[in-house]
Order: sequence, then C-alpha cells, then structure tokens
Amino acid sequence: MKKSIFISLILVISSTFLFFSCTEKRLPKIIEDTRIGDFGLFDHSGDFHTLYYHKNAEAIVLFVQGNECPIVRNAYTDLRKIRDEYASKNVKFFMINSNIQDNRASVKAEIEDFKMMGIPVLIDKDQLVGDLLDIDITAECFVISPKDWTLQYRGPLNDRIGYESQKNNASNHYLKNALDMVINNEKIETAFVNTKGCAVARLSKHEGYETLTYADNIAPILEDNCYNCHQEGGIAPWAMNNYTAVFGWSRMIKQVLLTQRMPPWHADPEINEFHDDMSLSDEVKRQLVAWIDNGMPKGEGDPLASLQPSKNEYALGTPDLEINLKKEMIPATGIIDYRFQDYSVETDEDLYLKAVEVKPGNTSVLHHVIATLEYPEGYDFPVKHRASNWLDGIMAGWAPGGEPEQFPKGTGKLIPKGSTIHFQMHYTTSGKEESDVTSLGLYFHDSKPEFEFITIGPSNFKIHIKPELAHQPFSAVKKFEEDVTIFSMLPHMHYRGKSMNFTLKYPDGSEKPILSVPAYSFNWQRFYYLKYPEFAPAGTELIVNAVFDNSVNNEFNPNPSETLYFGEQTFDEMLVGYVSIVKGNYLAKGDLSVLK
Repeated sequence: MKKSIFISLILVISSTFLFFSCTEKRLPKIIEDTRIGDFGLFDHSGDFHTLYYHKNAEAIVLFVQGNECPIVRNAYTDLRKIRDEYASKNVKFFMINSNIQDNRASVKAEIEDFKMMGIPVLIDKDQLVGDLLDIDITAECFVISPKDWTLQYRGPLNDRIGYESQKNNASNHYLKNALDMVINNEKIETAFVNTKGCAVARLSKHEGYETLTYADNIAPILEDNCYNCHQEGGIAPWAMNNYTAVFGWSRMIKQVLLTQRMPPWHADPEINEFHDDMSLSDEVKRQLVAWIDNGMPKGEGDPLASLQPSKNEYALGTPDLEINLKKEMIPATGIIDYRFQDYSVETDEDLYLKAVEVKPGNTSVLHHVIATLEYPEGYDFPVKHRASNWLDGIMAGWAPGGEPEQFPKGTGKLIPKGSTIHFQMHYTTSGKEESDVTSLGLYFHDSKPEFEFITIGPSNFKIHIKPELAHQPFSAVKKFEEDVTIFSMLPHMHYRGKSMNFTLKYPDGSEKPILSVPAYSFNWQRFYYLKYPEFAPAGTELIVNAVFDNSVNNEFNPNPSETLYFGEQTFDEMLVGYVSIVKGNYLAKGDLSVLK
C-alpha cells in the first residue's frame, strides 16, 4: 500500500515537472530592435490603458500574469519589491493576462487574494496583444522604452524561481539590470532570457485563420460594421469601396483595433447591455488582424466595390415636419467652436414626438448635432430644478453612426406650442472649405401618449480643473423625487475628459453601476440605450463620476498649463451626465419587446 502511494506520488511529481518543462520559452520572434505598436486594454478594475499614453516614462514593464500559475504566484513578491524600488524612477508597471480561461472577475479575485492591487492587470481577452508580443508563457517580463517604443528585454524577473524549485535569494536580477541600463541609456547586455512559467494557449494558432480571404470573410465584416461611416461622403476619412483601399489602409485597421479606437464604442462591455452596440466580437477582431498578418489574400470578386453609398434620405420615411437649417460654411483647417441656430415651432397645439431623425447634410465635416427645447411661458419643465435648456430638455441628437430615435411604445417627447428649438452643431475640418445644410425630421403621435419621454443632464458647475494633473475626479448627483425608469445615458465632457460612469444608489443604500465609459472621447459622443431599462424608485440617486486629465500625456489636451472651469466653449470644460427617463415604472407594463 505504501509502495503504491509512493509510486503514484513520483508519477504526479514527474508529470507535473514534464508539463512545466515543456512550457520553457523558445527563442521569440521579437526581441532586439523591435518597435512595439500602441495598444489599449481594460484592466481588472475596469479602467482603460493605452501603451503610448506613458510616453514620458523612463521604461514600461509588462509582466505576464495567469491565475493559479504557481510560478506567477511565487513571483508576486519579487515583482512588488521591484515595482516599489523603480516607481520613483518613473518606471510604469503593468501585468497582462492573455489566458482564455481567465476573465476580469477571476483575475481581480486572484490579485486581491495575493495583495497585488497596486499593479493594473491588463485583460487581453481577444489575445490581440498576446499575438503582437508572441506571448505563450506566464511570468515573462517585457521592458519597453518609450523613447522609441522598442522592446529592450524579455525574460523572467530573476532566477530565484524554477520548476519545482525555489531559492531564498536570486543570483541574477535580469529585470532590474535591464531597467538600470534603459534608464541610463545603455545597451542591454542580456536582451533575452528563457522564462519558466505556465503555457498560454493562443486561439489564433488553432482557428484556421490561414484560409481567410477578403472576398469570402473580410468584406462581409467590413460591410456590416464599418461601411456605414467608411463610404464616399461619410464621416470617416477614407472609403472602404474596394479591395485596394482596404489593402492600402490595412496597417491602420490593425492599429485602431489594437488601440480600440475603432469601432467607436466606449462602454465597458462588462457593465450592462446596450442596443446598437457597435463593438466587434473577439473572434471577428482576431479574424481581421490574422487576415492582415497573413498577407491579405483577396479571393474571388470584390463585394465592397458593388456597394452603393447611402442616399441622404430619411430612413423613417417622410416626416410630419422637416426643419432645414441654414447653410454653415466650414473652413479648411482649424478647431471650430460650436455653431448655434434657432427654430420657432409654429403650432396651435402641443405636439408629442414618437420619433426624430437627423438628416446630416455633409457627413465629412459634421461631427454631431444636438437639438434642445426652450419652453414658452406658462409651461413648466416636467422635472424639478431645471438647470438650463442645454442640460434638461434635449430633444434630438446625431453623431456618426447614429440612427433615427424611435421612442419606446407608449412614450413621446412633448413640444409645447410656442416652443423654440435650439440647435448646436459641432464641425471638424476636412482639409478643404466645405458647407453643410442639415435637416431634422419630426414624427408625431396622433394623441397624447401614456408616458412623457424626458432627457435631463445632471451637472457639476463647480468643477475646478488644475494644470498638469492627470487624474482629477468630480461628481454630479441627481436625486429622483419620484419613481422613474431610465432608458439611456450620454456622457459629456470636453478635451480633458478621461472617464465617466453612472451609478444608481437606491434608498436602501445599495448601489448598481449602469454605465461606465473608461476611455471617454470628445470626438465620439452618443446615447447608450440600455437593452433593459432600469427602474429607480423615489429617493434613488443617480451618481455621475467623472475624471479629467489635464496632463501633457492627454493627446487631446490643447494646453495642460491652463486652469479650467465649467463653460460652454470647447476650451472650457463640462461635466454633464445626460439621462433619458420616463416618470413612473415603465417596466410594470411587462412588454419590453416594444423598446426596439
């Protein structure tokens, strides 16, 4: 009996040793003089990071983390000590997890358990960065120099931990030696060391991507997800009108996928579900990048060449009322402040909108349109403490990729007789002088609906953004004095806006996040329509948390030396968390299929 147990134990130890031994790193495809392109990833806490944001660091360290890997767990203490030593030397530390079996929640639990919360873990769930860096083993370190974005070192932290073995003290401090040399502008003596860790399985090596062709696989993806903007006359800077154009822009396609700049969808995918979600699945992103990396085989035919650009017509048909705005002239270059126009609604009775549709005139320069209502005397805004018509009372809006807005069944937006519609237009330049005539189509109910659809903008007018600081948090709070149902949210800040999230705090003190936009972009502002509306009983607070980045690292920042306050112009700042609601419990109707 004892002998059989002993033999079994030997077999277990031997098989474990063989498993770990087979994961020892082979000579990597990338090491010396290799430039690392930019990428962007969510971390285990839901924050968003891009590599090139840290352009002023002395060095950037990536440590490949993996849940339950014994070598990683034993390396945490060493990594934490090195981070503490080099943080004051302006070295940025991250971990990265490319394991398909791990997810954000499990990584967060692991990191909390091992007290490593001070180092963000980048979650590479689509494995695009794993493919970029050729990650196939945990516990490996990458040292990147922001001076030229070259990879200076890849290998273990040190030689203290091996397979089934540990030493009290390391004999070789590979990572520290590499960092010292990078900081001192010296050539790395040992640029690559084999790493001992746990194997990382990459899907791109097992999904048959070598057979992908433009005609059969890639063009349909681009047509469904990109062509709406990337067509002749579209807001995008180039048209996906044939294979040659896609081939020519292929490196840019890969770059915007890795940085998550495109598609322009910025909601955290792990907080709530939304209609009209423009994001791509992990598999689709891997397919696009793998096709590019495999030389972009064309296949038979050219599906995109046969597509016809969209006609500038109303998708919902002829509106009950069409408002044609005055022509706006747009210069060839420069930053353009908002343009404003007014339109007086001439009607003898109150009107209720069931749908609105903005028909953009020139999508190559028109960035967004917002239409708000100024109520006439004798009409009170349906929500108390109205701040202004720009904040409380948005009637319609459009941004690239935007679609007509049809309000949920049984709801409508009120236009009191005698109202004035204010239009705010934001334009971007195209390199030549342009003009724009945009129109708004209004579609009315025949009778008053059961619920009035209302858009309000909880705001903080007391923001005071100091110069040169990268992380400046502020909040706005709206307390609902009666039951409401929430349908959508739109974060609004200007160039220093970094992130915004929306949280419901219920009367019993419990909280629920309903939207997080950790990588806010002034260039892409939209309403995020909840797939399932949120009921907020009377006494619930809507908490809008925003962070501003007034540092030089913020690539959109026109002047990090300025102090900023709340103001309407783009060179000022704003904190507005727009939210669309109806009074009462709309969910009690039971038929949620009417929402979209």
